[in-house]
Amino acid sequence: MKNTFLFAAAATALVSLAACNNKPEEVSSTAPDPMASQLANAAPVELPPAIASSVTLRCGDNSLVYVEFFQGNKQVQLRTEKGGKATMLKAPAAGEPYVADGGYKLTGTAKSVDVTVPGKGSKTCHA
Repeated sequence: MKNTFLFAAAATALVSLAACNNKPEEVSSTAPDPMASQLANAAPVELPPAIASSVTLRCGDNSLVYVEFFQGNKQVQLRTEKGGKATMLKAPAAGEPYVADGGYKLTGTAKSVDVTVPGKGSKTCHA
């Protein structure tokens, strides 16, 4: 009888403990982000295009031009000397000539281009 009473008391204690919600308290040393709502509502960021191809082209006057074509066909980077200063030329839409301030203009593809460089005139260059 004594064992039955102890068993019943133990079972009652286990049932009552099982009903408790014993979640551990979560403690964090970081403060809430004050800009969280602004970042959540911010406009998506457009990444710059990746380089589609990088080519060296020989021109009719035996000079070289170095051109990097970017994905989307709206911009190229032009160098007239290896390791020289690069000039970014942009097209308003894909398929239109790439232009930059100062008189730079480039039309064509990675295999053949017509390029106009200030002070050097216009030339046709091939891969």
